[in-house]
Amino acid sequence: MKKLLVIILALSIVIIGNTYAFAEKNVFFDSVKFIQYLDENTALEEVRNGNLDIYYYRISSDRLENNQAREGLQVFDSTGGSYSILVNPAESEEFNPFSIKEIRFALNYLVDRKLIVNELMGGYGAPIISYYGPSDPEYLTILEELERFNFKYNPALAEEIITNALKERGAVKIEGEWQVNDTPIEVKIFIRSDDPVRKSIGEILTVELERIGFSVKKDFGDLNKAFVVVYGSNPSDLKWNLYTEGWARSAFVKYDSVGLSQMYSPWFSNMPGFNDPSYWNYNNTKLDEVTQKIYTGDFETAENRSKLIQEAIVEGINESVRIFLASKTDQYVVNEKVRGIVNDFGAGVPSRFTPINAQSQNDELVIGVKQIYQGAWNPIMGLTDSYSRHIWGIVSDPGTFKHPFTGETFPIRTSWQVETAGPNGNLTVPTDAIMWNPILQQWENIKPNTVSKSKVIFDFNFGNWHNGQKIDMNDIMHSLYFTIEWGTQTDENDRTFDTEFTPRAAQNIQTIIGVNQIDEDTIEVYVDYWHFDEGEIADWAVIWNTIPWEISAAMEKTVLDGKVSFSRSGATSKNVNWLSLIIPNDANLIKDYLQEFRDSNHIPKSLEKSDLDSKYFQERFDSSIKWIDENNHAVISNGPFYLKSYSPESRTISVNAFEDKSYPFRVGTWSEFENPEFPTITGIESDNVIEKGKAFSIQIEAKNTDSIRYFLTNSQGKMISSKSIDVIEDKININIDSKDSEKLKTGTGKVKIFAVSDSVLKPDFYETSFIVTEMKTELPNSSSKEVEFFENKTGYEIWIIPIVIVVGIIIVLKKHYSKP
Repeated sequence: MKKLLVIILALSIVIIGNTYAFAEKNVFFDSVKFIQYLDENTALEEVRNGNLDIYYYRISSDRLENNQAREGLQVFDSTGGSYSILVNPAESEEFNPFSIKEIRFALNYLVDRKLIVNELMGGYGAPIISYYGPSDPEYLTILEELERFNFKYNPALAEEIITNALKERGAVKIEGEWQVNDTPIEVKIFIRSDDPVRKSIGEILTVELERIGFSVKKDFGDLNKAFVVVYGSNPSDLKWNLYTEGWARSAFVKYDSVGLSQMYSPWFSNMPGFNDPSYWNYNNTKLDEVTQKIYTGDFETAENRSKLIQEAIVEGINESVRIFLASKTDQYVVNEKVRGIVNDFGAGVPSRFTPINAQSQNDELVIGVKQIYQGAWNPIMGLTDSYSRHIWGIVSDPGTFKHPFTGETFPIRTSWQVETAGPNGNLTVPTDAIMWNPILQQWENIKPNTVSKSKVIFDFNFGNWHNGQKIDMNDIMHSLYFTIEWGTQTDENDRTFDTEFTPRAAQNIQTIIGVNQIDEDTIEVYVDYWHFDEGEIADWAVIWNTIPWEISAAMEKTVLDGKVSFSRSGATSKNVNWLSLIIPNDANLIKDYLQEFRDSNHIPKSLEKSDLDSKYFQERFDSSIKWIDENNHAVISNGPFYLKSYSPESRTISVNAFEDKSYPFRVGTWSEFENPEFPTITGIESDNVIEKGKAFSIQIEAKNTDSIRYFLTNSQGKMISSKSIDVIEDKININIDSKDSEKLKTGTGKVKIFAVSDSVLKPDFYETSFIVTEMKTELPNSSSKEVEFFENKTGYEIWIIPIVIVVGIIIVLKKHYSKP
């Protein structure tokens, strides 16, 4: 009998062996290989036949049009990316037409956003005029401001604006060609040739500019070349005038404090000049002030914050230094045998949770990527491209992260307790708390009667670094030291200054009042920061480190000795390499300094007061030296995978599972992120013709929806009414009273309707037009009984309405992300 039980038990283990094995593992796969596939068509076939499990780049919609084309595949629609044009506004000895604000603004009428979406993107996207698009939580905050611009493709108007501006500057048009001082006005466009959509955008823009009378010179290249020509050159040298940009996101964010600074404001070092003191720099004090208030939480209510966002958006669009064109709906392909994909609303399928949560019958997950190496790997001012961040996201764990569907802050490697006195109150900071003094180069106790707005107690879940050393409070304190030291420019000769990092860190350290260590893994952080969401206070206050302090110290010494730079712009201006821990030469530089530290019994200034013996420091240095010797790189972090190898020859990067018992998460931890329930509008009843001055209503049916938000505009694009209405039992009426109806102009009115969920912040969106008349015209109603549902190419439902032609106007109901 005992023998029989043993056999049954053995069989059970074989049958569900994967389950038992997984229970002891941190991730499902033993390794993940990233391999470059430049050609999307080849990658598509490789995913279909199983040689690739996932392809981390969009597949053209025409390759996935029918069921046969999708055989063997799972297709995921992902939003979050966008296209823009970066405009060079620099003053120069050579005439630059885009130094003129009116000419930059005219580009908004010169680009046909609908053409870009419908023809170049196959309908998989939406026209946008700002950084925020329809899928962003902040979009509803700014929709009224966006509607006022009422941008439409109007090349005649664009030419009129450009002509008037050029004539005011003394330019003349001779035989269809614009000239200044007998010299043709040349426009240099840097076009990304590695992206078919951006290549086409550049070609279309070239035709439009040449038609107006500019001489256009096209320069083609990839991101590596753009780092040199666009982001790495002095704007006043006019090596470029326009650049076709593309953006991807690494996370979905409910309360975005960074985006407007990054896309519009000079202080963030992402606008022409990039804060390099030796370059011409774009300046806009208003944008800096407004976006810094958003960034640092300098507001008293949610309404105040919304007004700041609206103000920044309007100024950014008016300045038109970065012009947004279209948000993307990317289609990612996954082999049908792979499970556990997490389609983050910001990052899409390439979210950090996908390789961590994915599973199949294989031991290795193979991911195809468009590019394998496009920029330096260092966590200070490297890892700026999406390709490196996709991999860094699984070899490192952050302290906090954003929920993939709500965008709210949630804990990864630290829990927290927030205490706040509100936007105008104060908490007393204990004198036991300390702060780094960059002038005296030492930690100092906080002075009596020092106050802060908020206090956050963080309880860290440390574990081990990939090299086996324990993560400890010294890693945290060194991270704080580095932020303050390099975020403070004490004078013009301060060597701990980086043109990109310092301006950003300076905003953070203005709010950090002090820290107080409670025990070996708990710390109090006092900040002069408030937000109406406590999770945002924790996210702002968290101090964390994704690399060991000794690697950070060696990096710092390497930069101070002038051998490398943390940032791309610093590397360009100093004519040194952009520090990359994945490159053997740079890794050996780090190793040399680690050996020097070890042999000289070096203790960083940030740790001089710690009660540690020399053995601790020696073990830290030795472990990292050994890691670099064995792996030929200096990427040491704390995530569920560790970097095994980078092979430029085979265009691959491999990461292995970090099977360390100290790692706090086991397989299946993130499975809750696999299948979100989206808000969906399932039915609508509305009149095709509205009598001006008469009340009317629109009946909405929706599922998984907490509220309906609508925006009513008249034929001139003016906002008439906007409200948010709670949904009860999946039905709601939008009631427009006679006063608002009276404000509608005769012609075509429009209603934009959003179905909003509190747990999945990706609203469903419909837009319907109707005729406004002075007297009643009898036409058939558009009701749910007449609506036919079908799946369009984006996978979203769109509605087919009987088309009614009245005085030359076609009444249609349109859905974002679909072909008109």
